[in-house]
Amino acid sequence: MYTYFDYSSTTPVNDAVLKAYFKVLKEYFVNSQSIYPRGIEVNKLMEKSREKTASLLGVLAKEVIFTSSGSEANNLAVKGTALKRSRYGKHIISTNVEHSSVENSLKWLEKYLDFEVTYLPVNQDGVIEINDLIKALRKDTILVTIMYVNNESGAIMPIEEIKKIVRKHPNCYLHCDCVQAVGKIDFDLRDIDMASISAHKIYGLKGSGVLIKKQHVQLAEVISGGNQEYALRGGTSNAAANIVFYKTLRLALEAFKSAGDKIKQYHDYLIQGLKKLDKVLINSPEDGCYSVVNFSCLTITSQVMMNALSLKGFEVSATSTCDSTTAVSRVISKMFQDEDRIKGTIRVSISHLHTLEDINRLLLAIKECIEDYG
Repeated sequence: MYTYFDYSSTTPVNDAVLKAYFKVLKEYFVNSQSIYPRGIEVNKLMEKSREKTASLLGVLAKEVIFTSSGSEANNLAVKGTALKRSRYGKHIISTNVEHSSVENSLKWLEKYLDFEVTYLPVNQDGVIEINDLIKALRKDTILVTIMYVNNESGAIMPIEEIKKIVRKHPNCYLHCDCVQAVGKIDFDLRDIDMASISAHKIYGLKGSGVLIKKQHVQLAEVISGGNQEYALRGGTSNAAANIVFYKTLRLALEAFKSAGDKIKQYHDYLIQGLKKLDKVLINSPEDGCYSVVNFSCLTITSQVMMNALSLKGFEVSATSTCDSTTAVSRVISKMFQDEDRIKGTIRVSISHLHTLEDINRLLLAIKECIEDYG
């Protein structure tokens, strides 16, 4: 029996969401684009979910674009902006610690469409220096894409300051990857032009996501096809997943509101316990997201620690799961230069489903691993 500590990678589906999904999947299988009564009914349910999702996020219903994932939402935001607005400029600003779906979209634009990308460095707290952003902005900058919460370090970017700076450049959009922010911190989408969200990170379905695209934003489609999602992504709508997205989001926000203090307690307790262990360094910033604790053991590599903890019944990670073919954290390597620190990173992600006893058992297991292998 494993105790799961990798909630930043994915989450179990909420029972209420799963029940609703099976009901919709069975009873409302008709294509939502069909113009006969049952198709119209499915479309109405999907649009109702869109409207309620918009209400929860403080945006307009027509600003909610259903996608297949956070990665697709990121691709649509980054590539869609570049393809549509290249006449205004071909310069984009991002950071060197973005999710691979943003990083590789930017590399694609550099390789195939001759875009120029400025990758802002982060400090040891995992965030950018605001002056670096100010210096990097140019007249031909059409997009700034910066994640809200980092998926490996838990660092929270200074989004409010970033908003104010980008707003001074009317031809430049601000896109935020909010996948790790929703349901984990208080966030505000005002003055953010585009935001990406993933359902499976908030106890929802895999293959389900959203791009918030404010009504003034102009994008080119990335998936060509029919007129689904305002002609921005062709293909038969995943109506069942889209219909239950609202329930997923509502329950996640309610869980954060009711259990946020408990998660902070677990976070602080884990940090205190790790600090007592020999040769262990905390990589997550003190003011980061409480759901993520990233640490390094200087005497044990990430792979050895993960395997040892797995044998003791604990599932943790070393990097973003999308980068899991390498055992070295790309994010932590941008924050610190210590080779032993970089090779020994472990990410623990905390949920409201945990108990204090789970945290205690994990701490004991880490201590035993250090004694056995360090």
